[in-house]
Amino acid sequence: IPPAETHLKDYNYLALVLGVPLILVIILGNVLVCLSVLTERSLKTATNYFIISLAVADLLLAVLVLPLFMYSEVSFLGGIWTLSTSVCDALMTMDVMLCTASILNLCAISVDRYIAVVIPLKYNRNQFSLRQLGLITASWVLSVGVASPVIFGLNQVPGRNPNVCRLEDERFVIYSSICSFFVPCPVMLFLYYGMFRGLRRWSRGGRSRVGHPTLPLNLSQALQRTKVTGRPEKEAYTTSAGLSPTSLSTISMTSVTQRSRSRSRVSGRERKAMKVLPMVVGEFILTSVPLTLSLCVSVVFLACWMPFFIIHVTKVLCSSCNISPTLISVVTWLGYFNSAVNPIIYTAFNPEFRKFFQKLLCCQT
Repeated sequence: IPPAETHLKDYNYLALVLGVPLILVIILGNVLVCLSVLTERSLKTATNYFIISLAVADLLLAVLVLPLFMYSEVSFLGGIWTLSTSVCDALMTMDVMLCTASILNLCAISVDRYIAVVIPLKYNRNQFSLRQLGLITASWVLSVGVASPVIFGLNQVPGRNPNVCRLEDERFVIYSSICSFFVPCPVMLFLYYGMFRGLRRWSRGGRSRVGHPTLPLNLSQALQRTKVTGRPEKEAYTTSAGLSPTSLSTISMTSVTQRSRSRSRVSGRERKAMKVLPMVVGEFILTSVPLTLSLCVSVVFLACWMPFFIIHVTKVLCSSCNISPTLISVVTWLGYFNSAVNPIIYTAFNPEFRKFFQKLLCCQT
C-alpha cells in the first residue's frame, strides 16, 4: 500500500474510533441535562431553561450532523462524498443553523444573567417569563434565518464537484461566520464585562455603618423614599408634648391620617422592594453561581469554535495561504467536541446536576 493511502486509512480509522464515542457521549450527556431540568424540582429555574435550549442544539448536532459528517470523514472510498448534493446541502444547513443556535443561546443566557445582576427587582429566578421565552425563540428564529440560504439553493453553483460536501459560496462563508460568531461573541463578552463590573462595584461598596451590605441603587432609593414618607408622623408626636388633652387628641388623629396618607404614597414597587429586602443579598450570592457556570460554558465554547471560524475565514480571504484539509478537519472536530463538554461543566459547577446524574447513572432512588 502506498504511504499516502496508508496515512488516509489510518486517519479514517482514527476518525471512526473517536467519532462514534463522541456522538454517544453528546447524546447521553445532553439527554441527562434535559431530564434533570424537566424532572428535578430544584433545577427548574429560569436559567436552566436556557441550558435546555442549548442542550437541544447539541443533541440535534449529534443526531443530524455528526453521523453524516463522520460518514464523509471515514468513508471507505477515501473520504469522498457519495450521497446526493441535496443531502449535502441539508447537512450544511443544519450545521450552520445549530452552531448559530448554540452561540445565540449563549448570548441569550448572558442577557438573562445581565438582567439578574443589574436589575434584580425585575428578575424572578424561579419563574420562566415571557422575556426568557422571547430570548430563546429569537435565538432559534435567527439561527434558521442565517442558515436558510443554503437549503434554498445558494450552494447550487455552476461547476460544483459532487464528490465534495462543503459551502460553495465564499461570500456566504464570511456572512455566516460574522452572524454566527464574530458579532455575537463581542456582545456576549461585553455583557459579562458589565455584569462583573456591577458585582465588583457591589463588593467594593462594603458594609454600611450599621453592618449591613450596601444595597443596590434601586433598593436604596425605595428605602429612602419610604423613610421620608414615614417621617411626618414621628414629628407629629414629638411636637405634641405639653399640650392639652384635646389638642393631643387632635394631633393624634392628625398623625393617624398622615400615617395613612404616607402608606398610600408607598408605591407597589417600593412595597416589593421592602418584601425582597431580606433576600436581596442572598439573591446576589445565588446569582454568582449560575453566572460563573454560564461564563465557563461561554469561554469553553469560544475556545473550541474560534479556531474553526478563524481557519475558514482565513481560507476564503487568503487565497495564497496553504491550509491543509487535515487542519480543517481537526478544528471542525474540536468545535463538535464542545457539545460533549457542556454537561461536564454543568456537573462540575452545579451540585444539583451532579446529584441527579449520580442518582440516574447509579440507579439510585
